[in-house]
Amino acid sequence: MKYISTRGNTAPMQFSDVLLMGLAPDGGLMLPEYYPQIDNETLNKWRKLDYADLAFEIMSLFATDIPADDLRLIINKTYTKQAFGSDEITPVSPLCDNLSLLELSNGPTLAFKDVAMQFLGNAFEYVLDKKNERLTIIGATSGDTGSAAEYALRGKKNISVFMMSPHGKMSEFQRAQMYSLDDANIHNIAVEGMFDDCQDIVKSLQEDAEFKKKYSLGTVNSINWGRILAQIVYYFKGYFAATTNNEQKLSFCVPSGNFGNVCAGLFAKQMGLPIDRLIVATNENDVLHEFFSTGKYTPRQSSETYVTSSPSMDISKASNFERFVYLLLDKDSAYLAQLFNDVKLGKGFDLSDKLSEVSQKFGFVSGKSTHQDRLDTIKKIYTKTQRLIDPHTADGVKVALQLQREDEHILVAETALPAKFEDTIVEALGKIDLPRPEHTIGLEDKPQYVTVVPNDAEAVAQIIKQHITAY
Repeated sequence: MKYISTRGNTAPMQFSDVLLMGLAPDGGLMLPEYYPQIDNETLNKWRKLDYADLAFEIMSLFATDIPADDLRLIINKTYTKQAFGSDEITPVSPLCDNLSLLELSNGPTLAFKDVAMQFLGNAFEYVLDKKNERLTIIGATSGDTGSAAEYALRGKKNISVFMMSPHGKMSEFQRAQMYSLDDANIHNIAVEGMFDDCQDIVKSLQEDAEFKKKYSLGTVNSINWGRILAQIVYYFKGYFAATTNNEQKLSFCVPSGNFGNVCAGLFAKQMGLPIDRLIVATNENDVLHEFFSTGKYTPRQSSETYVTSSPSMDISKASNFERFVYLLLDKDSAYLAQLFNDVKLGKGFDLSDKLSEVSQKFGFVSGKSTHQDRLDTIKKIYTKTQRLIDPHTADGVKVALQLQREDEHILVAETALPAKFEDTIVEALGKIDLPRPEHTIGLEDKPQYVTVVPNDAEAVAQIIKQHITAY
C-alpha cells in the first residue's frame, strides 16, 4: 500500500514514512492510493474477532511495510484491558429511542482520542527505533487531543512533544490533565487565541521545509494518517456490536469540529462497511453544518469563532475536511489545491452543485446543537436512563434524535467522559456526584507547567529551538 497527497505533488510513500510526516511536502494530506474492498465473507469472519485481532486485520491492509509480527505486537501492546478498562475496548451500550452509544472514552485521558493516540505512541516509538531517528511532535488541541497525545508519548524514546492550546479556553480538567505533566519530553504552550490559531501555527511550521527538516517535525493532529487508520477500526467494531448480520444498515452520528473522527467513518464506508448515513453534529461553530446543508464552505476567523460549552469542537477550519473534498472532486488534485489555497487566503468555496452526491453517494447529513440544547439533552438522557453524557456527546445525541428516520438505528460516537466538564453537567442537572476514575482525583490541585505565548508562529519556533538541538 502506497500513500499519495490530496494536492498531487508528492511521490507515493510507505506507511512508516507517512506516519512520521504530518502534512505532505506539497501542503496536502496523505491518503492511501485505494481503499481495500471488504466482502461479505470477510465481514462475517471479522464479526467474531476481539478488538486487537480486528485492528490487526484492518491495519495490516494499510501498514504493509511493517512486518506482520511486529504490527501485531504494537497492537497487542496498545489495546489492553488495563489501558481501556474492558476487553471490548470500545463497548456499545443502548441509550434510548433506537440510539446506542459507542463508548470511546475509557482510555487514560477519558476521551475518544485515546483509542488512536495510544496506538500512535507505540507505532512512533517502533518506527523511530527502526529508522534510528528522532521526532519533534508539534500539535494543536482544542481540549482532548493534547492530553491524549501527551499521555501516549510521555517518556517515549526519541520523541519530544510541543503541544499548543488556546489560552484559557479549555475546561479546568482539560488544562490540569495537560499542564500537570512534568515529563522532560512534554512541553505545553498556551497561545493567546483560539484553536484555529494554534492549528495555523502547526501548519505554518510544517510548511517551512527548512525548519521542518532541521527539527524533524511531525504531528499527532488528525491530519496524521495513523490516527485516522486507528479510528477506522472502531467503526467496524461498533457496527458488529450493534448488528447481528451484514444486511442490517446502521448510521453513525459523530460530534465534529476538525472532521477527523467522522472522516474515519467515511473511509470505513468506502471499504464496504454497511453504514447507512454519517451524521455530522456541530455546535455553534457550524461551518461543517453549513457545508452539508448548502454546499458552501466558509471557514471563519478566530474572532468569529464562539467559545462554547463543548470546547473540543470550537473550530472553524476543519483540517481533515480536505480528505473528503478530494473524494468529492473525484480526486482532482489541481482543483482541490486551488480551493484550499483560496481557504488559506481567507476565502471559502462553493460546491453546491455536488450537494446531492454529498448525501446520496457518501451518506452525509448534518445538524447543529446549541448550549441550551446540550443542557436539555444531558438532562433528558439522565432523567430517562440515569446515564451521564458529556456536552459534546450531548450535541451528537441531540442531532441524532432530530434527524433520525423511522426505524433508523443510530450509533452515537462518544467524545469524552462527563467528569471532564463538571461545570456544564452541574448547570444541566444541579449539584451532582460526578464519578471520575481514581487516577484523576486531585488532578486540578497539582502544579501546572505551561508557557503562554502570543499568537505568533515564530514565538513557538523559538521555544522549540530552546529545547531541541537541530538533528
